[in-house]
Amino acid sequence: MTSSMFNGNNSISISVSDDDSDEVGKMKNRVRRKRKKPGLRVRNNLIGWIVRKLLKWWMVLLFLPAAGLLLFEASSIGRKPALVSDSQFSARKKPSFRLERRTNSNLNRLDPTTRVIGGVRQNCLKILPPEELQHLDIPAAEEPTNLVKKVVYISQNDLPYLVGNSTLSEQHTEPSRFNMFTGYQTLDQRGKSFEANKTALVHCGFYSENGGFKISDEDRVYMQTCKVVVSTCAFGGGDDLYQPIGMSETSLQKVCYVAFWDEITRSTQELQGNRIGENHFIGLWRIVIVRDLPFTDQRLNGKIPKMLGHRLFPQARYSIWVDSKSQFRRDPLGVLEALLWRSNSVLAISEHGARSSVYDEAKAIVKKHKATPEEVEVQLMQYRQDGLPEDKRFNGKKALAEASVIVREHTPLSNLFMCLWFNEVVRFTSRDQLSFPYTLWRLKVLKNMNMFPVCTRKDLVNSMGHIRKAKPLITSHGALV
Repeated sequence: MTSSMFNGNNSISISVSDDDSDEVGKMKNRVRRKRKKPGLRVRNNLIGWIVRKLLKWWMVLLFLPAAGLLLFEASSIGRKPALVSDSQFSARKKPSFRLERRTNSNLNRLDPTTRVIGGVRQNCLKILPPEELQHLDIPAAEEPTNLVKKVVYISQNDLPYLVGNSTLSEQHTEPSRFNMFTGYQTLDQRGKSFEANKTALVHCGFYSENGGFKISDEDRVYMQTCKVVVSTCAFGGGDDLYQPIGMSETSLQKVCYVAFWDEITRSTQELQGNRIGENHFIGLWRIVIVRDLPFTDQRLNGKIPKMLGHRLFPQARYSIWVDSKSQFRRDPLGVLEALLWRSNSVLAISEHGARSSVYDEAKAIVKKHKATPEEVEVQLMQYRQDGLPEDKRFNGKKALAEASVIVREHTPLSNLFMCLWFNEVVRFTSRDQLSFPYTLWRLKVLKNMNMFPVCTRKDLVNSMGHIRKAKPLITSHGALV
């Protein structure tokens, strides 16, 4: 088919076939279909539907998150007992963590403890400077100037003389912790022991060869060479051993450091890699292994080296006792000069930091479950019967002491005092704070005693606290002794 585009002389003829017309029509149809974009219309319709639904249900949509939050809180409240249990478990674990942190921070500290006096900050322990400590010497021994010149210790060999024709069972029938180590002190003997005479006769441990607290001959020989001794003990696998610090070269040459352990403590320490050397030392400490401890109560076993140092070190003139929870951090000779020689004292012990009255201390002991109410009441009843006043000061000194550090000269009078104190601890409770003021009040003649303030005690030692609880004594058959 032929058509004319223009008419006239210059017209041009273009031939168009039927097939070409069809192709053009198809193109137009495709273009029209592309413009429709049906997917866009669907998307627009979906958006519109969503908007309409949101407008209709917005209240419900706001309520659902609130309801979910409420359910979550309710479930949390329901789980709180488990959380408390976890926190209690953590609390049981925390002391060990805090203890380790405190141990790391306190160990090997040498910085002085200070306090403000009259607006001026001063060192609590006024120890000599290092250059003077190097030349410090032990003063010559002098004759005792007080009434007590000699102390005789009662032993099993004295039994016929003391009780005549009476049998031992007749003299001691009531149940108590007295045994073949302590001897069986009667109430009558107890009363007479406080009478200060030129020659004092007193029970003071080591009553019988079969009483226990056995020490090897080699250790005994070493201990007899000590003139000045710093001692501690850990029985039942209790506390770790802390090396002393802060001493002068002079003290290293003149002072013995002795730690008393039992086999349980030795095994516990070996598990931690602390083995006793072939020379019987760990660091500066001479380790003395004690066998056949006389008491099932490890606290009572610990009172033997604490209070009866004059029996363990018969040649020593001075001793410093340090509880196993502490690290001794001062020069021993400097401590003797500051706390004994300078004030002409034979015994130095720290004041109690919290209380002053023995009766207040008794209430605190019961409240903290350190002893039963019954045994504390027995002790207080006896003290009231003996006339112990409720005074908070004796001879101008605070009545109550904290005995983690004891510094003393081994004179007949101070030795007698420690024997009497030990007997009270055996007869009544193991809490020596209760029996100290009674012994001091009852003996009466011990005047030259230095009760130093708490801050001085803190300057003497780095306190780490008790690491673990001591294990009770166990027989070879696995039963408690």
